Amino acid sequence: MATAVMTSLDTRSRAASRGMSDIRIRNLFIIPTILFLIIFNIFPLIYSLGYSFTDFRASTNAPANFVGLQNYRELLNDPFIWSNFAITAKYVIVSVTGQVIVGFGTAMLLNRDIPLKGLLTTLLLLPMMLSMAVVGLFWKLLYDPSFGIINYALGLGSFEWLSNPDMALYAVAITDIWMWSPFVMLLSLAGLSAVPKHLYEAAAIDRAGPFYTFFRITLPLVAPILMIAIIFRTMEAFKTFDLAYILTSQPTTEVISIRLYKMAFQEWQTGRSCALAYIVLIMVLAITNIYVKYLNKVKER
Repeated sequence: MATAVMTSLDTRSRAASRGMSDIRIRNLFIIPTILFLIIFNIFPLIYSLGYSFTDFRASTNAPANFVGLQNYRELLNDPFIWSNFAITAKYVIVSVTGQVIVGFGTAMLLNRDIPLKGLLTTLLLLPMMLSMAVVGLFWKLLYDPSFGIINYALGLGSFEWLSNPDMALYAVAITDIWMWSPFVMLLSLAGLSAVPKHLYEAAAIDRAGPFYTFFRITLPLVAPILMIAIIFRTMEAFKTFDLAYILTSQPTTEVISIRLYKMAFQEWQTGRSCALAYIVLIMVLAITNIYVKYLNKVKER
């Protein structure tokens, strides 16, 4: 029955007139997609994995010698690499936390009948539609100690945001929060709009306060979709490169992606950089797995 359905076509369709079955049409679209994924995604992964076990350098013509797990051992015992991971972790915590607070708070404000709600929501989504390079250069001008509008608005005089080692990472995180809070806002707004209205009506009848309503109704029902937003933003923040590279070159902002870039394309340690890339991949997968397990627990409640 299923085979008959899959292989049958509407006799009036163009495909039927050309003698093409549903399976043939399906394969015509699916097979090129699978080949594209294998060539541009899976093959480079396997190829780079092989290089991670060698001492290969792309800057020389010397053959790649197999060194086993030496690259991984040296990287995991390198205190500078762990310093880069610590900087990355700090950046992820500040950035993602800020995005959740700002994005979810904005969604709460928009989750009501207000004039020009659609236009306002569209305008708030504009930052995430811009190029990373454009955002980085734009905020570099805003942070400028001589004519930057941020110092003028806050009355900070000639405060150095990007040249100050203690503030540079926070400046990059603030830029990331500005750019990607709309993403969290969009998902949160979708979750808030799906909360049944009768729950709020029942809470109002029981004279429940806003604090109780938020923590007993709103947050538990929006938590699953909010966790999805946190998962995506954590993965992206862990891999961030553009903003940190464009805004500042302070050692305190050298996240692991910048360290990986320098190792691969400035020091030309190709084999070692491939090993570092896989260490980063494993860490991202581990963090994502923790989030997913917690997300499943939230859904079961």
